[in-house]
Amino acid sequence: MRLTQFRDFLAVVAAGTVRGGARALGISQPALTKSIRQLEDELQVKLLQRSGRGAVATRAGRGFLARARVIQSELAKIEQDLDGLRGGSGGAVVVGASPAAAILLVPEAIARVRRSHPELRIRLMEGLAASLMPLVRDETLDFTIGQKGREKLDGAIRFTPLIRQQMVIAGRRGHPLAGARSLRDLADSAWVAFTAPSKYLQQMYAAVALPPPGVIVQCESYASALALMVRTDALGIVVPQLLDEPYAKGALQQIKINDPVPTLTFGMFRRADAPLSPAAAAVAAAVTETARDLARAGR
Repeated sequence: MRLTQFRDFLAVVAAGTVRGGARALGISQPALTKSIRQLEDELQVKLLQRSGRGAVATRAGRGFLARARVIQSELAKIEQDLDGLRGGSGGAVVVGASPAAAILLVPEAIARVRRSHPELRIRLMEGLAASLMPLVRDETLDFTIGQKGREKLDGAIRFTPLIRQQMVIAGRRGHPLAGARSLRDLADSAWVAFTAPSKYLQQMYAAVALPPPGVIVQCESYASALALMVRTDALGIVVPQLLDEPYAKGALQQIKINDPVPTLTFGMFRRADAPLSPAAAAVAAAVTETARDLARAGR
């Protein structure tokens, strides 16, 4: 197998057609078709199912796809490592973040790393762990930042804890339940949840022997959650830093109850068997420094 064959296969899958893959690579369609067929012949398995509507990966192709993406990612990291040895200061990093981590750690961390690595290209993907973790496994993401649940991680992922954060309950300014002092007072409320399947809400209500709330809207973004909380009476469990953000200040308020609200552990998820590129390591260091400063400040 040649490295160009991995590149060719990934291009066809990404484009959905051989023609689109050839166009993206800047090569002829017959040349790309020949490359894929040679790869299938070498592997003795059909990787793509072709039809008049395009090309999709077969079951074997989907398995090969995950490995091919890892290989592509490793090649990109090799290029970045060599660039660093040549004295280059650039590089590209793709970081994932849960909605809460995106508020808590990411802005300051990126500001820090930009001061020391101004040419660094950073892409941020926000989402829940269920959607981001597969991207860490196949190295689409260099790492992701999020909250650690009680579930056991598989051996391919390493978690490094960074900070424990006390969460708060928030609702819109002037919420009719702003004076509530217990979860029982909020028993009939609608909620916006950021984790599937709303486990922290369930645990919070179970701790005071109450049934979990029945109306829950699942959100993977603080932007959509914020709009719901500001325009309706839905409540949410959020990092307190959200309430100081310009777009939330004056629109949301904390509802201070006496019952316990979850304290979450935020940290970094990365592949256990692959070193970070110099560029990704620089971003990871900035995230770690930001978490340490927050912990020292007692926030």
